[in-house]
Amino acid sequence: MTNTICGAHFSDIHYAAATLGEVDRCFTFAVDAAIERGVDFAVISGDSTDHALDIHAPAVAALAQNIRRLADHCPVLMLQGTFSHEPPGTLNVFGLLGGRYPVHVADRLQQVALLRDGCWKASDGWRLDHMPDGTRALFSCVPVVNKAVVAAAVGAGDAARAVGEQLALLLRGFSVVNEDARRQGIATIGVSHGTVYGCLTEHDVPMAGFDHEFTTGSLFAAGATVFMLGHIHKHQAWLGNGRVIAYAGSIGRLHYGEQGDKGFLLWEIEAEAARYALVTTPARRTIDILFDGMPDMERLRQIVGETDIGGAFVRVRWTMPEEDAETIDRTAIERLFSDAAQVRLAGRVIPVVRTRAAGISYLADMAAKVRAWADVIDVQAEPLLACLETLHRQSAEEIAGAILAQSFIADPVPLAARVTVEPC
Repeated sequence: MTNTICGAHFSDIHYAAATLGEVDRCFTFAVDAAIERGVDFAVISGDSTDHALDIHAPAVAALAQNIRRLADHCPVLMLQGTFSHEPPGTLNVFGLLGGRYPVHVADRLQQVALLRDGCWKASDGWRLDHMPDGTRALFSCVPVVNKAVVAAAVGAGDAARAVGEQLALLLRGFSVVNEDARRQGIATIGVSHGTVYGCLTEHDVPMAGFDHEFTTGSLFAAGATVFMLGHIHKHQAWLGNGRVIAYAGSIGRLHYGEQGDKGFLLWEIEAEAARYALVTTPARRTIDILFDGMPDMERLRQIVGETDIGGAFVRVRWTMPEEDAETIDRTAIERLFSDAAQVRLAGRVIPVVRTRAAGISYLADMAAKVRAWADVIDVQAEPLLACLETLHRQSAEEIAGAILAQSFIADPVPLAARVTVEPC
């Protein structure tokens, strides 16, 4: 008889004051959906919070309420995430919540057996010596590695390589216990928080460096049927010989320009096979509009006409010279997107770069100052001096008339030689 276990995989929730509206709406929806589908367990693979939070913060209460709702339905496993998001010890309080089933906090390397009565049995060391009686599923937990500790031991230059090598050895070590569990018909599940070489960020940027914790090869080598990952906010998966590695992605949309749906993964896991489905959450819609130069109002009107902006979060970005900064009609742009939930205008100003000519203020006449300035910026001074002479000899009306007539009346310097020099 096939032993199938169903689970919900959440990740990168990021509860905080600034994110509370988005993440609590999405996580509450996800918890409701998981309970409705009758999952046997729930995993949060890191970054439940966005940063250190005071215990009296509304975000802590909201997260605890949803964790308690989960624990009243099924056993819950919470993995230690990035230290800047979840300082060590942050998750401990959730293990004390109570509920019908226990909440297990995995903040060290360990294997944890989920027993048929819904209890967790954690290894004393980094892996189990034997399979506990009544084991229904086996979890191999790899929380975030403290790279600073590794760097202190092996040197900063070798830290990234050392982390990858040691994690690969560790994962291969898990395979012995996982293979034994599979032979007994027990589902095997890996849980970790980190970066897989070649994965895509939420902005569709490949993570192709040598300082990432995992490769798909090292994760498959752990011998787990499923490996549930956190840290990357875009859902993606890799398949190999019936085994699956998957990022659930973030529960909500926290930044402009994020690609793909947001949600959690619903799993059906057997000893030798697994299936999953992404259950999408009501994450906010974002619209990111970028202009290489100044914002084009006609283009913005076209976007408003072609796009459903009702309730969306809109960001308009542009690049402009410093002298044009005051010409942007921000009120008009905001009025165009009045149906949006939020409009953010982000203009990048290109500053005017001025080169100083040392000693120019001590020169006696304007012609000498022009020569010094021209020498600094490496342009010919003669056309500029000709223009300066014209300004001394003729009135503004005479100069304008000469330009219109395509020649100067009393000036031998050709017009083209002057009008192509910007300072004139």
